[in-house]
Amino acid sequence: MSEAVKKSRRQFNVMSFAQTVHYRLPLAGIVSILHRISGMLIFLLLPFILYLLDKSLTSEISFEYFKGYVSHPLVKLAVLALSWAYLHHFCAGVRHLLMDLHMGLDKNSARKSSVAVFAVSLPLAALVALKLFGAF
Repeated sequence: MSEAVKKSRRQFNVMSFAQTVHYRLPLAGIVSILHRISGMLIFLLLPFILYLLDKSLTSEISFEYFKGYVSHPLVKLAVLALSWAYLHHFCAGVRHLLMDLHMGLDKNSARKSSVAVFAVSLPLAALVALKLFGAF
């Protein structure tokens, strides 16, 4: 091989940590990572939510206690984060199921489906936020 052929080839090496800061992830990659993060959040918080549901259903007094507990703004933010995690995980999961059926695998379709995931999940999360904070 001549030196000209070797120089024209682009080399890909392992990224260093400093390079990861400047790396621009495509939108489909961001949706995929958020899908994993939301799944982990749901998995970790689901036992706690089920415990609170179980305790709130034991009596009318405990229901009123937990109803007052959920009215705190920080708890509302936690409920909103969990709601967003569920909505994003559901929408991105449908996207991944369609990709398992070999639909939308090319770059352009993957970008469009990523935009669709955000276009559906974020307004639904905004509706949950409006309901949680008493807009309607």
